Amino acid sequence: MEPTQLTIENLRANTLLKYIGDPELRQIMKLLREETFAPDSVIFTENSSGGADRLFLILEGRVKITKTTKYGAETTLGTLGRGDFFGEMELIDDQPRSARTVALEQLSLAGIAKRDFDALVKTNQIVAHNMLKTLTHRLRLADQTIVSELDRTVELTRNQVDRLNLLIDAAKSVNSTLDLDKLLEIILETAIKSINADRGTLYLVDDFKSEIWSKALHGTEIIEIRLPIGKGLSGYVAKTGEAINIPDAYNDPRFNPEIDKKSGYRTNNVLCMPMRNRNDKVIGVFQLLNKRGGPFIAQDEEFINALSIHASIAIENARLAQEMVNNERLSAVGRMASTIIHDIKNPMGTLRVYAQVMKKKLGSEEDVKLADEMIRQVDRFVAMTQEILDFSRGVSAMNVEEVDFNDTMEGILSFIEKDLNRRKIKLEKNLLYRGKLKIDQDKMTRVFYNIAGNAADAMPNGGTLTASSDQVGGLIKIEFTDTGTGMPEEVKRKIFEPFVTYGKKHGTGLGMAIVKKVIDDHKGRIEIDTEMGKGTTIRLLLPAH
Repeated sequence: MEPTQLTIENLRANTLLKYIGDPELRQIMKLLREETFAPDSVIFTENSSGGADRLFLILEGRVKITKTTKYGAETTLGTLGRGDFFGEMELIDDQPRSARTVALEQLSLAGIAKRDFDALVKTNQIVAHNMLKTLTHRLRLADQTIVSELDRTVELTRNQVDRLNLLIDAAKSVNSTLDLDKLLEIILETAIKSINADRGTLYLVDDFKSEIWSKALHGTEIIEIRLPIGKGLSGYVAKTGEAINIPDAYNDPRFNPEIDKKSGYRTNNVLCMPMRNRNDKVIGVFQLLNKRGGPFIAQDEEFINALSIHASIAIENARLAQEMVNNERLSAVGRMASTIIHDIKNPMGTLRVYAQVMKKKLGSEEDVKLADEMIRQVDRFVAMTQEILDFSRGVSAMNVEEVDFNDTMEGILSFIEKDLNRRKIKLEKNLLYRGKLKIDQDKMTRVFYNIAGNAADAMPNGGTLTASSDQVGGLIKIEFTDTGTGMPEEVKRKIFEPFVTYGKKHGTGLGMAIVKKVIDDHKGRIEIDTEMGKGTTIRLLLPAH
């Protein structure tokens, strides 16, 4: 049998029985009944009649008194411990319980029945005085609680209004431009500023390649970062659509500290959140680092979630606007190319036939070479015009076959070299890959021609173009490096967009756009390294299998 907590000492320590002598306390003890409750036990609930005929003295332990608002929120009215009492209001006004009372820990109570309580209050002025004093104290505390709750509500409302205004300003910012590169910068800057992060990255999802990509400043150069969907924190968010909030990066196994070691940056906390479009599809990922003043909180997640809706719409609008402009321009180019092909098909066919006849009749080796060159230039001109027409129409049929890549590249470069020699440009070759590769030979020939043509344009006074190939892991790396003028960063960022040219008056501005389309169709990727005044390297990375 557990020892009783119903002792003279405990009663003497109770607020209701303060200043009462021991003889009277012994008499009152006879009116009390001890009850025990386990932690989390409910003594009574709001609006119930359970225990409504008793007032409780707390002999040991603590209770929490709560009330539920009409909106379903539970508000704590107070916490009472040893020496306090509760349940008096229902005995005084004969109404159901006005609050819910729960044991916070192992609890021992002494209950007094209503009839005994009424008699005690009427006959004992000290008890009545203690009761009145305690009720007055609790009313004061209730007033303070109500005022504090009102202040908290006002503060929360003010914060909500501030965040709403911040979101409105953010929505204005992200809808201020249709330039996609500029738009992505604005979205990221808005996200960082709005939740007081130190820095961040905005990735977009590339469904075609199953990657996420972003552009980042590396020294003075902007580089493109690409990660497979599912890899790293951002890749995981892109794959699952789940938000990741890490308050302490170095104590979380999901964080990779090697990134900090390479960059020299110290990551304290991380917030990764998906950017969803109007169809709830993940089209990007926010990765935000080091909130000033502590870890990221739920309100930060709510704000980024709201911002992502506006951001995704702005991105789609920018893409749509650019697509409409390009489609209109491509349509015009397509009509022009179609007209050219229609008008020159017969004359060019005639020239080609004449060149073949001349080749058979001419005797000297030099004359035969000239005839071959005429045939090659006619074929090149027709193929180039057809290429522009196909690109403008969105045609991307592939005729893939396995080839000996070294032989194929040597053959293409031998033709390119003739054009380069006429422009005082030396071609150097460093072809290390000797294996097979599945490609569309005609399209890849156009890729090499377009890249070499741009390199030659960048070396108006002559120079050197180095073509190399090698295998790096599961990729075949092909590089063209020139000693030309290089290109500024803003041109590099847009070089694969249709109608972008730099440093030349001729050309359609479609060459590098066609190059990218062909490489994309081969499921490869392109990288560019360039430095003003020193030259440019175009790097093609094709899957080996």
